[in-house]
Order: sequence, then C-alpha cells, then structure tokens
Amino acid sequence: MEIKTVLLDCLATNRALKRIAHEIVEKNKGVNNVVLLGIARGGVPVCEKLAELINQIENVSVPFAQLDVTKFRDDLTQNAKLDKKVDEIINFSLEDKDVVLCDDVLYTGRTVRAGIEAIIKLGRPRSIQLAVLIDRGHRELPIRADYVGKNVPTSQEETVGVSFTKLGGEAVIFSNKN
Repeated sequence: MEIKTVLLDCLATNRALKRIAHEIVEKNKGVNNVVLLGIARGGVPVCEKLAELINQIENVSVPFAQLDVTKFRDDLTQNAKLDKKVDEIINFSLEDKDVVLCDDVLYTGRTVRAGIEAIIKLGRPRSIQLAVLIDRGHRELPIRADYVGKNVPTSQEETVGVSFTKLGGEAVIFSNKN
C-alpha cells in the first residue's frame, strides 16, 4: 500500500495521547475508579500508552487489559454467534468501574459496539467511555468517542492505519488509497 498522507507523526501522536490521558483524569476526577481495556490489536498499544501516561500524571497504576471482541461482531456467521463468552482473562473487576475502552481508529462503530457487548458480559460498569487515536467518520451506528486524538475526514475508499514502533511505543498514522 502506498502512503498518501502522514496524519500524525510520532511527536504528534504522543502529544495527542498525553492530552487524552489528561482528559481521562479530569473527566473522572482522578483515576481511582478507572480501568482501561484495549480492543485487541490496534487498541492494545493505545491502552498501554494511556496507562503509562496516566501513571506519570497521577502516580497511580491504572488496571488495564486486552479485550478480544471477535465473538461479539455482528458480521459473524450464526454458528459463531452462539458462544458469546468472553475468553479474556481480566484480573480485575469491572463492577461499578469507569471503563475506558481504547482503540486506534474509530470508523463505522461496529467494533466498538462489539466491545460494549463484551464488557457488559464481564460485569456492570458504572460507565463505559471511549478513547480513540483517530476518528475518521462514516459511522453506521450511533457511537461517539469521549476522547479523540484527531478527527480526520476520509473517503470510503481510503484506509487509515496505525503503526506503533518498538521505540517508546510511539505511533505513526497514515492514510492509504486503496
């Protein structure tokens, strides 16, 4: 795939994630009741980086884990939908917690919907909030992020990808023409 545009370089990505971390702390009046869940693959490095930044800001380790939403997607076959158990081992309770669901790119909203369903199977949180690095629009469901690194208008023919490097967990965001 050919890179069309770099949307955020590593420095801009770090600034966006720092701002989101501060917004999470501010909105929740601290982080004593906050847990972070990263949607498997793209949301996991975003979640890990936010946990690290919140720890630097508040000097508190926020619990975080990976959440695989595959079984909860609405584009699976009917047989795959029958077993909607969450396979993840999350070693903390979600009961009455403020859960921040993290992902790299928000597009149609279907992955987030699957994430919300998976979270509800795990317990009854006080709230579910959404943090994304890039919001590219084109929603098919009424879902909106609480925390956004950057809003990027895109066409349906473009794709947006996030690449996290091993050096400091920084990300480079790019837009590719199909």
